[in-house]
Amino acid sequence: MTRNIHIINGPNLNFLGIREPEIYGYETFEDILHELKTQFSKTQFHYFQSNHEGELIDYLQKNHKIFEGIIINPGALSHYSIALLDAIKYMKCPIIEVHLSNIYQREDFRKNSITAQGAKGVITGFGKYSYFLAVQYLLKN
Repeated sequence: MTRNIHIINGPNLNFLGIREPEIYGYETFEDILHELKTQFSKTQFHYFQSNHEGELIDYLQKNHKIFEGIIINPGALSHYSIALLDAIKYMKCPIIEVHLSNIYQREDFRKNSITAQGAKGVITGFGKYSYFLAVQYLLKN
């Protein structure tokens, strides 16, 4: 049972609650993380966010031996980053890709996630609850 979960957020997710709240919600990620820590109090969460593709890849490579489970929201990188996909595919633990909005109800370019090819599964369209569903999966698998 996974008890040590890393949450990795890509570009612009540091602006949750500010950027297009009608799509992404009015809560900051710090608010969401606080709720996760409260609901899953026996789980240790590690959080990393970057607006830079290389920093996300560096974080994955640097910590690959300690990961038990990863929740990743690559943001816009999910649609074009082969380099991030390659880093994700190298991980030995289960990875769940999440998206706050339903990418299949958005612009055509958002409907394809290259990085999802390296994930165990994708949860999309449930707002902040996409993260909660991913944690539940990781804790049971």
